[in-house]
Amino acid sequence: MPDNWITICAVSDINADFPYASKIAGQDIGIYQLGDEYHALEDICPHAYALLSQGFVEDGKVECPLHEAVFDIRTGACLREPGGRDIKKFPLRVVDQHIQVQLSLVSEEA
Repeated sequence: MPDNWITICAVSDINADFPYASKIAGQDIGIYQLGDEYHALEDICPHAYALLSQGFVEDGKVECPLHEAVFDIRTGACLREPGGRDIKKFPLRVVDQHIQVQLSLVSEEA
């Protein structure tokens, strides 16, 4: 189902300093704003259970609130250990001022 998109939140729910956290089909997802762009990333740090959306966001990166692993918000790449691996990035689009994530990819990876 490549065209299966699900609405997560309104654009107004997102703040550049405070990502929006949601759980869809068993997958925790964080929605980040960088300037005029929005990004949907896996929200659980792969090193140990921590919500990345509760971490420190700066310069296009998010730092895990527990163990200081750092991830690139645009790509999901692990930039500083102990992240262990890159995090998943999900397709995202804005429709009528609402953030949508492609559900089929979320479900496959959940």
